[in-house]
Amino acid sequence: MKVYFDNNATTKTDERVLEEMMPYFKEEYANPSSMYDFSKNSSNAIREARVKIRDFVGAKNEKEVIFTSCGSESANTAIYGVLSHNRNAKHIITTKVEHACVLNPYKYLEKRGYEVDYIGVNSRGELDIDELSSKIRKDTALVSVMWANNETGVIFPVEKIGEIIKSKNPDTKFYVDAVQAAGKIPMNVKNTQIDLLGISGHKFHAPKGIGALYIKSDAIIKPLIKGGHQEFGLRAGTENVPYIVGMGKAAQLAQESLDFENSEVKRLRDKLENGILNSIYNAKLNTSVYNRVPNTTNIGFEYVEGELILLHLGDEGICASSGSACTSGSLEPSHVLRAMGVPFTALHGSIRFSLSRFNTEDEVDYVLEKLPPIMEKITQISPYQDELEQLKLSKNKAVL
Repeated sequence: MKVYFDNNATTKTDERVLEEMMPYFKEEYANPSSMYDFSKNSSNAIREARVKIRDFVGAKNEKEVIFTSCGSESANTAIYGVLSHNRNAKHIITTKVEHACVLNPYKYLEKRGYEVDYIGVNSRGELDIDELSSKIRKDTALVSVMWANNETGVIFPVEKIGEIIKSKNPDTKFYVDAVQAAGKIPMNVKNTQIDLLGISGHKFHAPKGIGALYIKSDAIIKPLIKGGHQEFGLRAGTENVPYIVGMGKAAQLAQESLDFENSEVKRLRDKLENGILNSIYNAKLNTSVYNRVPNTTNIGFEYVEGELILLHLGDEGICASSGSACTSGSLEPSHVLRAMGVPFTALHGSIRFSLSRFNTEDEVDYVLEKLPPIMEKITQISPYQDELEQLKLSKNKAVL
C-alpha cells in the first residue's frame, strides 16, 4: 500500500486539471501573443484562467494577477521588484520561519547593504506581533510574512499585520507568501492591506512549474524577468498556456473544496494526530493545536532520529517529511522548529504529516497500524534508554 502524506511538499495533479490542460498541448498550441485567429483560443484561455485566480485570491480585477513559474519566482519577483523600485529605503522585516525562497534572497540582500530584522515565534509557532510592530521604521521598504507555515501549518494573522504596517508607515509594502495557505483556507486580499501575494499551483493539485503573483493595483514593482510585453510587462516570456489553464482549473476546484478541506481533511488529520499521540509514548505535538491549516501536523518523537523514522515508514510505503522539501537534503535541524525552541530531544526526530482531499480513512488507519511497531523498534536501539524509560513512566503516570 502506498500512502502519500507529504502534500505540503507537492500534490498529485487532479485528473480534471489534466483533462482541462490537454487541448493546449495538442490542438490549441498557438502562441497566445500572435495576431492570427488560431492564437485567440490560447489567449482567451489565459484570460479565463486569470479570472479564476483573481477569484481564488479575492483580487479586485484580473490585471492584478500575473503568472510565474512557481512560488519561488513569485517571492523573488515581489522582493526584488519592490526594492528595485524603491532604492532609497534599505530596511526589511521578515520572520525567522519563512521558506527558503524568502530567507535566502534576504541573506543575499544583507550582504549588499540592506538591514533585515527577523521576527521570532513562540513555542506554538505563533508570530510575535508586538516585536514586528516595534521594528517598523520610516525607511522600512518591505515586510514579508507567510500566511501559513509549510512545516507546522500555523496560520499568521496577515490581515492584522497589514493594518499594523500601514498604520505605522503607509509607504511600506507588504508581501505575503501564501503558498501553503492556498486551497486550504479562504483568502480574500481585496479588503486587506496586502500589496503582493504569491501562490504555487502544485500545492493545490495543479502541475509543478506554474505559480502566480497578486500585485495590488497601486503597487509598483520592476520586473524580475525582462523581455517581451507578456503579463502586463511584469514577467517576460511566452506564456505556458497548458499550465496556466491547469492552475486556473485547480484554483476553481480548490475553491469549491474549501468546506471539505476544513471538515473532512481536518477530521482525518486530527484522527491521525491523536492516534499517534495516544499510542506512542515519546510523541509530542510541535505546534499550535488550533491556529493552523486543516491538513498539517508536526510531531516530535523524542530521543530518536527522524531520518530513521522516514526510512522505516518508506519501507511500508508511507511518505512523510522531516521538514521543508526544499531543505530535505540537509542534515541541519529545521530552522522553523529551532525558532520555536523545540528541545533537542525532539528536534531531530520531528516528522511532518500533510494530507489532501485525496487521502482516505483507510490510509490513516494503515499509518496508525504501522507506526507504533516502527517506533518500538527504533526506540530499542536509541542510545537514550534511561531517558526513554523516564518518559514512558511519566506518560503512564499522567494516564493514571
